[in-house]
Amino acid sequence: MFLYNLFIRLLISTMRIGAVFNYKLKKGLAGRRQSCDLVKAKFSKEDKIIWMHAASLGEYEQGLPVLEKLKGQYPTHKILVTFFSPSGYDNVIKKATIADVVCYLPFDTEKWVKEFTSNFKTDIFFTVKYDYWYHLLEELKNQGAKIYVVSALFYETQIFFKVYGSWFVKQLKKNVDFFFHQTQHSTALAKGIGLKNSVTAGDTRFDRVKKLRDRDNTVEFIDEFKLDHTTIVFGSSWEAEERLAEIILAKNKEVKIIIAPHDLKRVAHLKTLFPTAILYSQITDKQSLRFLNVKVLIIDCIGLLSKLYSYGDLAIVGGGFHSKGLHNILEAATFGIPVFFGDQYTKNPEADELVAKNGGKSFEDEFFAAPYILSLLKDENYRLKMGDNAKNFIDSQPNASDFVFQKICKN
Repeated sequence: MFLYNLFIRLLISTMRIGAVFNYKLKKGLAGRRQSCDLVKAKFSKEDKIIWMHAASLGEYEQGLPVLEKLKGQYPTHKILVTFFSPSGYDNVIKKATIADVVCYLPFDTEKWVKEFTSNFKTDIFFTVKYDYWYHLLEELKNQGAKIYVVSALFYETQIFFKVYGSWFVKQLKKNVDFFFHQTQHSTALAKGIGLKNSVTAGDTRFDRVKKLRDRDNTVEFIDEFKLDHTTIVFGSSWEAEERLAEIILAKNKEVKIIIAPHDLKRVAHLKTLFPTAILYSQITDKQSLRFLNVKVLIIDCIGLLSKLYSYGDLAIVGGGFHSKGLHNILEAATFGIPVFFGDQYTKNPEADELVAKNGGKSFEDEFFAAPYILSLLKDENYRLKMGDNAKNFIDSQPNASDFVFQKICKN
């Protein structure tokens, strides 16, 4: 416990120093100072709370199907959603949400955790995937909350499987009521270290992305941009994916490309890479664009990407050509298009499964990816077959959120 507390103090100090140079860290620190005031303003000590914690946006989307079902089952409960990262918080706070409060999770010190949680009564708490904070878990357990991990993912390199990991395992045994794992492998690892309260439920993200097809996915002006051209959607692009777009455009003059960068700060750079590209925010009407001469559309706003995939003939998803982390490939696959990405991912079992089902493919770098994608652009039949494989892969997954929901309600 001494070492854990020391780690938390070092984390806080490091973030404070980093905030001098990094805007996101600065926002995160400022946001945490407001968290207690936000819950005090919205909750009373008598309010029963369903609390979901997500490290970032991906985990939020993973837990949302379960949260929605719990809200329906317990309509008088209030909803709290907390984030660790600014990127998750920023994306959700700008949208309509079922949560009564969305805020940053306070740093995991005994003092701050008690101050924060004393403003309401937590009935159900769940964290998504693998974001564990031990003072928080212990305090909630002492207060009588039911604690779960949804879409849990254990892997061999985690601290729980190190020779010095027994203390961390003990905290989970003591404080977590149930683990709902994404994969059988994760469940086996957990049970192997004594977490017997584990079951394979599947990945709740599949439930969410299946629903994406049923909503209205229309995005204004995209049909006019696409026309009858084969279109590639580059989702959450980084440098490598943008270089890949350059290579493809140089070799194929008919393809249309839509690029949604992972960070809007990249828009200016994208405009230098593709000088004739149009920014989505600059479109005023269909006639003014002269779409026939425009090959690249740069999306310079947030919130459209999951809809844009419905217009794609194939998708290239960012984050896998480096260690930053692969972005969501399921949002693209659900629309029945092949999905391509880099091979530097370790925490995305769904990527391996999609490749195994031949609904997608990973590559060492963008230069290996380019020839394959260029050949696929000429082979419509095989491209459609891969797209069908991607959709079938999504459809074959169990309804994990229903399983989790029913188990929580019975507990």
